[in-house]
Amino acid sequence: AYGMDYTAEDEKLIKEKWDDLLYSCTKICKNDEDWNFIKRAFFLAKEAHQGVRRRSGEPYLLHPIAVAKIVIEEIGLGVKSVVASLLHDVVEDTNVKLDSLKSEFGPDVAHLVDGVTKLTRISFSSVEEQQAENLRKMFLAMAKDIRVIMIKLADRLHNMRTAKYWSPEKQKEKARETMDIYAPIAQRLGISKIKVELDDLSLKYLEPEAYYDLVKNVNMKREERQAF
Repeated sequence: AYGMDYTAEDEKLIKEKWDDLLYSCTKICKNDEDWNFIKRAFFLAKEAHQGVRRRSGEPYLLHPIAVAKIVIEEIGLGVKSVVASLLHDVVEDTNVKLDSLKSEFGPDVAHLVDGVTKLTRISFSSVEEQQAENLRKMFLAMAKDIRVIMIKLADRLHNMRTAKYWSPEKQKEKARETMDIYAPIAQRLGISKIKVELDDLSLKYLEPEAYYDLVKNVNMKREERQAF
């Protein structure tokens, strides 16, 4: 039956994160239509990702919810981007077809989801530095809509924030890719806060000693400032 694969604990976690996202949505929703649009996307994602878990053991659904929240709070995009963020993995990972998204949510959302899906399918790992610039250009050219890249950046940011659950090999591979491709693109788009965090998170897995030295220094400076 529907809903069987979410435990009571899952439901509680999901509700918490969903309520938190709805609070953020008050910034962008102008009318009932906007609210319903986002809610329909949430329920479809919830059904589509049912029974799927992240490496952390949490329900997979928490990932698209987190991406949608980043898209509102840290990037400043609107309702369609939030809907696309909630649905960004359904075509890639579940049996929901792009056509049904199009009829259900309109061509704009379908186009955003399709763009993110196509970017997800390219692997940028183990690129040489001189190739990186070409890949960045390809990345930017493939996504004809800038919102696609913003959603993909939010997706990568959340994955890097939760990278502790990956194998060490995957951590290094994704960190290198993040540093070579994603962080420079964030900088180019003028989202410097995200660029800095992507670099920091990459450093954590590529150069752990340098990273922890940095963290220590920042904390010492903070303590010095507070001492005054």
